[in-house]
Amino acid sequence: MKVLLVRPKPHPDTIGLQSIMVCEPLELEYLAAAIKERHQVELVDMILEKNSLEHFLVRYRPDVVAVTAYISHVPVVKEYAKAVKQFDTAITVVAGGVHAEVVPEDFSDENIDYVVYAKGLANFSLLIGELEAGSRVSLPGVLSEGQPKVPADNRDLPMVFPDRTITARYRGQYYYMYHQPCALLKTSYGCPFSCNFCFCREITGGSYYVRDLEEVIAELLLIKEREIYIVDDNFLVDPIRVERFCELLQKHRLDKRFLIYGRADFIAEHEETVAKFAQVGLRAVIVGIESPDSTELAQYNKQSSVEINERAIAILEQYHVDCYATMIMGLDWDKRDFDRLFRWLSKNKLQFVNLQPLTPLPGTALEGQYNDLLIDPTDYARWDLANLVVRPTALSVRSYYLQMLWVYFKITLSPGSLFKNLRYGLRPNLKLSLGVTKITWQYLQKIIKGQQAK
Repeated sequence: MKVLLVRPKPHPDTIGLQSIMVCEPLELEYLAAAIKERHQVELVDMILEKNSLEHFLVRYRPDVVAVTAYISHVPVVKEYAKAVKQFDTAITVVAGGVHAEVVPEDFSDENIDYVVYAKGLANFSLLIGELEAGSRVSLPGVLSEGQPKVPADNRDLPMVFPDRTITARYRGQYYYMYHQPCALLKTSYGCPFSCNFCFCREITGGSYYVRDLEEVIAELLLIKEREIYIVDDNFLVDPIRVERFCELLQKHRLDKRFLIYGRADFIAEHEETVAKFAQVGLRAVIVGIESPDSTELAQYNKQSSVEINERAIAILEQYHVDCYATMIMGLDWDKRDFDRLFRWLSKNKLQFVNLQPLTPLPGTALEGQYNDLLIDPTDYARWDLANLVVRPTALSVRSYYLQMLWVYFKITLSPGSLFKNLRYGLRPNLKLSLGVTKITWQYLQKIIKGQQAK
């Protein structure tokens, strides 16, 4: 069969983080690897393409179109599905991705034939096989008309390496901020922690499991890019495993530079492990700092503290590892809280920050706890962790966004931050500045508008 894999372009209402990062669609590369021996597979990255989806339907004449999605992509996926069916009703449309694994019902649509919500690799391969055979598809973990959602084990360790040749024409354009060009690597699935704002645990049903490190190294040896973004929900879980990874990097003389996700408590408790990792290529860690207030950290079930966060930041600084701090802004914050955030970020010399309004995402423990929504629950494009979805209680929507932008610019445009960024070179800084300008304009439009309507 001819299968077209599609990574969608974000909806215009979604805050455009693709302006500062466009990473490879690793999940689609895995799907391609799983079926390419028996089927003809093509991949289209609509973030980077200028042509319409219809252009590629004419070009490839697929039997199946499969689209990956986050929650903010739901309306785009439905638009794509409609376009596919208008082009040829015989084409089968399949939706999947992390949001489909949590709330597959959101993709219910007359133009979407199947939604894969568990065991993505195995079920997608089986689905394509049954479609080829003309069989009636009925698989646990695949939602379709007349087939209700049933509990399904989502443990799905890949038996193949992702097919990175299928994105060959795009690879030079994949990057994450200053990590250019950048490849993705997945070494574990799920997370052993239970922060109430995150749905990582929901995707794997609360399970956490890891790939064999020898297998990970074998895959890493095939990756041409020097910059590697390890997209585990949390790479820093087991110090023994992290140190073994470092040993294998040295053994195989791999000259790579790594960006990872990691918790502050691990960094604070395992300084020697961080030091070893820094010696073999650790360049940056995305750390869920979340708040400068221990009470708020407890409310998020973060199992951390301000003191632990500050120690982790200091350790990363000591070993010249960038800290990309993600911060959650409370819905009850007033100007004093934003001022407190700025002072704390400045005190800890953080130059890379991602400011997110608290968002009760569907599938998380926070879902349903907030009633005064600014937007309709089905306004999926704005459930992106960047738009306000709940009305703030102490500030107007306009003032909230303004305070948010003001903190961001005072941090990122400080002389210290600008000076540090010079080490990355002129071209990456210009590229990032243009991207930040686009995002800023989106926020300024919200400030001018003053509110969001349901």
